[in-house]
Amino acid sequence: MAESAQQMTTMVINEPSPQFALCVNKQSVPVADDNELLVAIEYVALNHIDAKLAAEGFCHWQYPHVLGLDAVGTVLNAPAGVFPAKGARVMFNASLGSQGMLKEYATVPNYAVSEVPAEVPSEVAATLPNAGMTALAALDKLQLEEGDSLLIDSGCGAVAHFAIQYAKLRGAMVFVYSEAGEHERLKALGADVVFDANCEGLECNIKHELGPGGFDAILNTCGGDSFLCDLEHLRFCGRIACLNGFPSIPQELLFRRAPNISVVSLGGAWLANSLCAQQKLSFMGQQLIGDVQSGAIIAPDLEVIPFTEAAVRDALTTLYNHSARLRPVVKIQP
Repeated sequence: MAESAQQMTTMVINEPSPQFALCVNKQSVPVADDNELLVAIEYVALNHIDAKLAAEGFCHWQYPHVLGLDAVGTVLNAPAGVFPAKGARVMFNASLGSQGMLKEYATVPNYAVSEVPAEVPSEVAATLPNAGMTALAALDKLQLEEGDSLLIDSGCGAVAHFAIQYAKLRGAMVFVYSEAGEHERLKALGADVVFDANCEGLECNIKHELGPGGFDAILNTCGGDSFLCDLEHLRFCGRIACLNGFPSIPQELLFRRAPNISVVSLGGAWLANSLCAQQKLSFMGQQLIGDVQSGAIIAPDLEVIPFTEAAVRDALTTLYNHSARLRPVVKIQP
């Protein structure tokens, strides 16, 4: 790296706020430790979790804080004998508790990255980690098998985009709640039945399609009170995975359904300092890349945006207040 590149551009927030007051800073280029790679960041995908935590804060963050968890870049420096080697393109989901990836250079543990083949564009690869890995982890926790019925409680997000496709590959019957305008897209991904989330006859529609027994498995993406509503539609001793927490469960409902409850926390691999879990991120990343490369999985539609305060602020605002059909991907390197 040239002497002129010893300083790098970063984009930070100085405090949590739904106004997303971003500013550009200059920082020193980080120095990689043993088993770390120095990566020139090319693209950073923004997700709902980036917007939520930027607006509401996170207890492990220090400010000024750099946002962005999903990144793709090129390895500039790697210790001798460490894989991937210098020149490789890599994709990764960064540590939730550390500084993020909206910057020109970053150091990353080599065991947590996935190498990106030439056939997969960098901007496409950037959309895979957070949503794709979360979907894979959720389906594993749900122990989804051929013939199972799966309900996904919101089809608008990127996690549902991957979960629908992987559930169909496992032979499940997939049911999804969604806004009316999303039905065609979700069925194209493989959803067997899409329920209008705002329909007054939702209960009757579910019983008509499924019968009185309830779903074998439910992926609850919204959290909060929606978790309790989903429990009502779960079969006795069914399996439910939650991405965003849940309230206290009334005793009557708990024992009437006797659910097997799982919590999915991709960032927990870093927060728990679990080397094994961090390595699994790499394995899941390789699966996602391989499945996209082979055509088995369709990546989300995306929109490349510039590395400017205005563009990133607008993208975060959309993610925080609405569902976004196009995944915003920030182009870092000119």
